[in-house]
Amino acid sequence: MTTHVKTPFRIIFCAFLAFFAVGGSAQDVMRIHHKYDGVDWSIPLLIEKLSYMELQGDEWLQARFEKADGGEIVVPYSVAAIDSIDFAYSLTDEEKGHNKYRVFSMHIDTEDHQGITVKEEWLPCHISIDGMGEYSDYSGTGRIRGRGNSSWTYYKKKPYKFKLDKKSKLLGLEKAKNWNLLSNYRDVTDMMNVFAFEAARYMGMPFTNHTRFVEVFLNGEYVGVYQLTEKIEIGESRVNIDPLEGVLIGIDLDDGPSLSPDATDNFWSEVYSLPLCVKEPEGLTQEQLDAVKADFAVLENAIKSADYDQVASLMDIPSFIALLQLHEYLYNVEIDAPRSIYMHKDKDGKYTFGPVWDWDAAYDFDWNNWTENHTYFSDYKELIYGTNPLKATGANYHINKFFRNMFSNAAFVTQYKATWAALSDSVFLQPWSVVQKYIDEMDKGGAYARDVAKWPLENPNQWEPDYVVKDEIEKMKTYLQKRKTYLDGVIAAYPDGDETTVLAEPTTTIENGTVRVKATMDFGSGYSQDYRIKLPEDDIVALLGGTPTSLVPLNADGSEGDNTAAKQYGAWFDADGNTASYYWGNVHVYIESDELYSWAYGCHPTNCAKGDTHTVRMQYQRGSKRLVVIVTFNMV
Repeated sequence: MTTHVKTPFRIIFCAFLAFFAVGGSAQDVMRIHHKYDGVDWSIPLLIEKLSYMELQGDEWLQARFEKADGGEIVVPYSVAAIDSIDFAYSLTDEEKGHNKYRVFSMHIDTEDHQGITVKEEWLPCHISIDGMGEYSDYSGTGRIRGRGNSSWTYYKKKPYKFKLDKKSKLLGLEKAKNWNLLSNYRDVTDMMNVFAFEAARYMGMPFTNHTRFVEVFLNGEYVGVYQLTEKIEIGESRVNIDPLEGVLIGIDLDDGPSLSPDATDNFWSEVYSLPLCVKEPEGLTQEQLDAVKADFAVLENAIKSADYDQVASLMDIPSFIALLQLHEYLYNVEIDAPRSIYMHKDKDGKYTFGPVWDWDAAYDFDWNNWTENHTYFSDYKELIYGTNPLKATGANYHINKFFRNMFSNAAFVTQYKATWAALSDSVFLQPWSVVQKYIDEMDKGGAYARDVAKWPLENPNQWEPDYVVKDEIEKMKTYLQKRKTYLDGVIAAYPDGDETTVLAEPTTTIENGTVRVKATMDFGSGYSQDYRIKLPEDDIVALLGGTPTSLVPLNADGSEGDNTAAKQYGAWFDADGNTASYYWGNVHVYIESDELYSWAYGCHPTNCAKGDTHTVRMQYQRGSKRLVVIVTFNMV
């Protein structure tokens, strides 16, 4: 049964008061209707959570909602924007249609309509979601703030995270408090995360996120289409592992020691210097954090030795293969940093990769004018790992050897190839069949058009036409089809493993106040970041009388050179040991790192030859004190 009350507003308000006066407990939803873009939008409000409503002059209807902690939140609604109000029974999810592909509406009102301007501050809010007959409506209180890194800093359409006061199901998704609203501003199609999630689910990756699309009104203003999805966290409906003895780890440069130096939950991994952050459990002591680091180092050493049986006893290899294949298939270059990679380990369990996250840097994104660009899908033949992942032959990125060293093992390569061959026929078709249903609903309901009207898709290149949603969707589809076929041949032709040469670890000596390092390098390893020099921290601090304040490359004559590496410290060096930009002449070897005492090194993929020797210099500085490190590389 529905009771519908039309304007004028004062009649609505009086009818609402009368409704309460006669005891309307059977009708538990009040709906405020308003128009936008010629569409009738509904704001469902649970009456049992309404303390009361009152007019504030002629402009605002002020609602007070009861919060889970017993307090209240005050939310204003514009009287001028209200078209009508009605009251209705609430149906359970079992009585709904369950079309998850619909584009739902979501109204978020912060207390007194405060603006969301920072990521660090939570604002009290009320959230209403119209289930549109597919799922139960939602109405409840919580908190909201900004989220994301570059997406928050650079883009006009802001992403958000919100935390409900009480665990609740949203649009059929399992009960939880924490949720994300992804803005997908860079992604014209809005489907890049969707395809990645669906592909990961098809590939068997555990705890993969779900998608519900919502058109969001924030404090009464239409702010566009958002992807509602779960927060990655430990929980029964999320990453379902032991909350006390399980561990959720992020492999992410942004959360690691170099970019989050004040955090107490991160560290550089011991063997491969990966930037790791323990997401949960929170509040680990230093002793507990060190125990996680030591345990992860056991896995790292197993990977370094490429012992299949030992690695398989410590890590879920199918999830590892799925992660690698999904990143290559979607050309997600974030694995280079690395960023946005999650793994978890249950009590007495194995390290397992997943859930997957953050895919708007994939699909061959054009990084020129990247804060304004929406350009993807240009070249389906580019490779992250190359035609030989172990040696990174033909690769475009410096992927950490942690992700590639197992390609030296024949059993692993065989399994990798067999996995892709088994997936190949459907790795595009199955996820795309789901994506297409979302696209159809976004298109026919007008969501795409409204989102573009709010956030115009202008091309930063004035000589190029603006982006058109349907065109970009077709490009995405074609790109994925062609890339799948291309990778069929590339992966089948990977070398069969058991081809690696085990090189001796670098040796370090200190003579007359100078640190000398001798290292060997496979001349064909290229940019691969396979190798690490680990310097004796205690000795260096003692020689300088304290921690170095800087680390700079030197030219062959001892003069200070240019830092030409991609990271905080280091340089490319030419044949004579002088620093040089990659684009200036004949570069040969490089050193680069974000750490003072652990440096990656590698070589140009074509300028070095077996038998070459290169000597380069780095210098620690502390005040007026200097400490030179002379590194000699022998190519084998």
